[in-house]
Amino acid sequence: MVFLATLPEGKERAGVKEIAFAVNSPEAFTGKILQMLVRENLLLSVKGPNGGFLISEEGRKAPLYKIVQVVDGDSIFTGCALGLQECSEKHPCAVHYKFKAIRDHLTGMMMTTSLQDMASGIQAGVSFLKT
Repeated sequence: MVFLATLPEGKERAGVKEIAFAVNSPEAFTGKILQMLVRENLLLSVKGPNGGFLISEEGRKAPLYKIVQVVDGDSIFTGCALGLQECSEKHPCAVHYKFKAIRDHLTGMMMTTSLQDMASGIQAGVSFLKT
């Protein structure tokens, strides 16, 4: 989605091969991720010779949190650092309170970071999508 957000005006869509190459990801894996994002209305898929994927209106407004949640689930925001099934204030793991602070900070950052924030850094040359 970040790659699509960096495309120049008038070329807002790209095919799976172009996206996979741009983010240094296997094509089949990239295609599966793109379809997940389409199912959640964050991307649109256009068929045909001039087709490809483009960011939907909902996708443009979505915080990074929503995108990560669609692709990876919410365990990064709610799970235990040690992988315990039950980890809470009432039954904390050995690093619960330290990890909870990190997890809460990560959640806040992802809720307040937009796709455009990320795209702007790439367009300015201060951040990158691949090495």
